[in-house]
Amino acid sequence: MRRIMVGVKRVVDYNVRVRVKPDNSGVATEGVKMSINPFDEIALEEALRIKERGLADEVLVVSIGPGDAQQQLRTALAMGADRAVLVQTDAVVAPLSIAKIFHKLIDKEQPFLVLLGKQAIDDDNGQTAQMLAAIWDRPQAVSCSKVEIADGKATITREVDAGLETLELDLPAVLSVDLRLNEPRYVKLPDIMKAKKKPLDTLGLADFAAADAPAFTTVKVEPPPQRQKGIMVKDVAELVDALKKKGLV
Repeated sequence: MRRIMVGVKRVVDYNVRVRVKPDNSGVATEGVKMSINPFDEIALEEALRIKERGLADEVLVVSIGPGDAQQQLRTALAMGADRAVLVQTDAVVAPLSIAKIFHKLIDKEQPFLVLLGKQAIDDDNGQTAQMLAAIWDRPQAVSCSKVEIADGKATITREVDAGLETLELDLPAVLSVDLRLNEPRYVKLPDIMKAKKKPLDTLGLADFAAADAPAFTTVKVEPPPQRQKGIMVKDVAELVDALKKKGLV
């Protein structure tokens, strides 16, 4: 079966103003709207479009996180994914551990393509796709803004400092996607109801023996400093004088 595997992460919705906990131990998530990481949602949309073009038979979505991440997986199923797998854990999982877990699932599911968002909007690591490709020993392309699949190859367009870069990769491969790739579809109520009947398997973190990967600990989380109030100047001379007083010129 021609299968595409897509990684999705549960994050604070991008429209929500993030608040730091009073003890500075992390970000407050109680009562906060959570959603699929926007980059991952774009990766899923691309996988669905590839399937709709008849180039894949199944789209599998995978998430690593708490039990509440089932909500985001159900949303992914409502968008059109066929199956979902939740690797359930309340611990913060490092990117290398995530890559190892994905690799174990790849060995089992044998996808011809793995699609990931280029980064998560909560930690901004942007490392999982590269690590997974190295562990899997398969080609990779990151920050893809266009994806074409044909004849066992993926032709990728990505934006670089000098313009656009086009790469051709042998499949299977790992791709991470950029915001410019597509516009995710709107989920309709009938699709949400149908998604409740689609298979969603829950596995434990211990099933993947990923504990040997280096872990990290968040020592402290602080909000950015408040923006200082601006001042009005009459002319260029007064502007230069103000900048000199601040040590900026």
